[in-house]
Amino acid sequence: MIYIRSEEEIALMKISAQVLGKAHAEVAKLIRPGVQTKELDKVAETFIKDNGGTPSFLGYNKFPASLCISVNDVVVHGFPSRYELRDGDIVSIDCGVKLNGYHSDSAYTYPVGNVTPATRRLLARTKESLYIGVEKAIEGNRVGDIGYAIQTYTEKFGYSVVRELVGHGVGQNLHEAPEVPNYGKRGQGPKLYEGMILAIEPMINFGKKGVVQERDGWTIRTIDRKPSAHFEHTVAVRKGKPEILTTFEYIEAVTANTSLMIETSELMVA
Repeated sequence: MIYIRSEEEIALMKISAQVLGKAHAEVAKLIRPGVQTKELDKVAETFIKDNGGTPSFLGYNKFPASLCISVNDVVVHGFPSRYELRDGDIVSIDCGVKLNGYHSDSAYTYPVGNVTPATRRLLARTKESLYIGVEKAIEGNRVGDIGYAIQTYTEKFGYSVVRELVGHGVGQNLHEAPEVPNYGKRGQGPKLYEGMILAIEPMINFGKKGVVQERDGWTIRTIDRKPSAHFEHTVAVRKGKPEILTTFEYIEAVTANTSLMIETSELMVA
């Protein structure tokens, strides 16, 4: 079932999304070489609970943490651990918050220390593809329009789009219909109506599109072990212009003028 949310429900989701954005910022403050990823998870869990929320991921289908922390060639669903971030890594932080009965979901990928220019461009372009996809989340379009926009933008740089993992509806449940692939054809898929809430989340690989799942049943890696980037917003479908419910504002206040900052100038460099 695809849900159409009322203005009151969307307002509740915005509150959840604000806590989520601030939780991301608390994590961003700690990202640097030498930090264990389990410490990032602890900070996020504490912040969410202290602000009246529940970590959406903790215990979801027995997932053991509040954050999915995915480093380098891990696409998504990485476990927090004793792994210490290293100079040159990239790390995706995916987080969800349930508050007032509604979930919000977002992800951001950070460069750690001195990351190669080519990898920084992957991050910048993946982030840009998120906003290009979000632009299509308007009433009258179809889900395929979102995926087509993301796919055509990223593939022109030689990147590839993960097929096995997709965005999704979100609301009272963390994952709801419809699925929102990051690839597709214009004019295909479920029609979009005002009040639908979508988690749009490009997962873009530097190399081949193929992925493999680790024995833990969760961790997804690129098949060629090349890096992958992941950005995500929770978005309300509107007439004429979509409404982004989650925010990177608090993250970017932390990363401004630091090595964590992903600059627009990196988008179009060959």
